[in-house]
Amino acid sequence: MEASQSQASANAALNPHPNPNSNYTNNSNSILSSTPVWPTIDGPLGLSEEESLSYARRFYKFGYALLPFLWAVNCFYFWPVLRHSRSFPRLRPYVVSSAIGFSVFSVILSSWALTFAIGGEHLFGSTWDQLVMYNVADRLGLTGWS
Repeated sequence: MEASQSQASANAALNPHPNPNSNYTNNSNSILSSTPVWPTIDGPLGLSEEESLSYARRFYKFGYALLPFLWAVNCFYFWPVLRHSRSFPRLRPYVVSSAIGFSVFSVILSSWALTFAIGGEHLFGSTWDQLVMYNVADRLGLTGWS
């Protein structure tokens, strides 16, 4: 008992703000680390790791074929892979790259939309009439039935 008190006083001298939970040790066998981690949000009902690798690779590659929302689907479906950085090292590059690709796509699409929504005719001047799509029928002569 006296030895633990002297050790506590020595630790207090070294650290003026000691941790009140000094008995807590970071145990790698906690209940959180003992639960299985699945590659998909479906858990045990989802795909195996080999099937997941195939789907993640396909979603990633088809995202480049002007379907970047598949990157968002890839990130959503394989969320556990994004969340747990050390699990599934073969899947992680595809899912992380999909997250980066979708983020870049979202920024580009948002900036393009905001440029047209905020800037409009003031920003583009006389070329604005050629850029907007609401007067295509007028330009092609499709509004009059005579």
